[in-house]
Amino acid sequence: MTVLFKALSVLPLWLAHAIGWCLGWLVFGSSRVYRRRFLGNARLAGLRPRDWAPAVGAAGKLAAELPRLWMGAPVALQWVGAEQVQHALDAGRGIVFLTPHLGCFEMAAQGYASRFGRQQPVTVLFRPARQRWLRELTVRARARPGLRTAPATLAGVKQMLKALRAGECVGLLPDQVPPLGLGLWSSFFGRDAYTLTLSARLVQQTGAVLLLAWGERLSWGRGYRLHLRPMAQPLSQRLGSAVLQINQAMEALISECPGQYLWGYARYKQPREGL
Repeated sequence: MTVLFKALSVLPLWLAHAIGWCLGWLVFGSSRVYRRRFLGNARLAGLRPRDWAPAVGAAGKLAAELPRLWMGAPVALQWVGAEQVQHALDAGRGIVFLTPHLGCFEMAAQGYASRFGRQQPVTVLFRPARQRWLRELTVRARARPGLRTAPATLAGVKQMLKALRAGECVGLLPDQVPPLGLGLWSSFFGRDAYTLTLSARLVQQTGAVLLLAWGERLSWGRGYRLHLRPMAQPLSQRLGSAVLQINQAMEALISECPGQYLWGYARYKQPREGL
């Protein structure tokens, strides 16, 4: 599979996205379970077909672009709000980046590492893949200057706390369902979803700057646009209220570009035991 990834990494981005678009619609049409979950999540958000239809192909693009991003030549990246990052780094404060399953979330960490990683590295929380080949490929692909990874374990949490207290940065996907005991039930598009509390606790315990980040996928393979912005209001010191604030901030981001959100993700599933 590594050989296949390497071969696909030389494709121009527009071609990888075209292949991915076809793949997205193929899965949508052939998997009843996936299609039902996708449409159910989109309806909860009040979307019309013209709003969610682009997200079908976008889900395939997400998979098809990974070989290029992990093993291929750099892609074009535009920035919106880079000054927010620089201000925080100049002040010596750590940064917590929150990135939903929107657009190319892989690009948020890569983009930061490329531009700011020499000043302060970023540590990204991830859940290791079950397949050994994919787990090893992911670790190698993400091993680059200025970018570190932390597993979704207690050791990984301690690693992120240590990084923030040293003035470094961390990144999380706050709309990912955490293991049982690491979240709270909180409203997300009008339905309770088990929601990660770690992002709020990291900010509360370290005083780090909280920034929302997402990588917009530009049309025709022209690259990506990385959006960075602060929360509309300071994060509450009450954990439940802070978690709800984060969910609402994610809803606002997603509503700006619903055609690039991963609506097929099982956001409302029951959490599993253990890390």
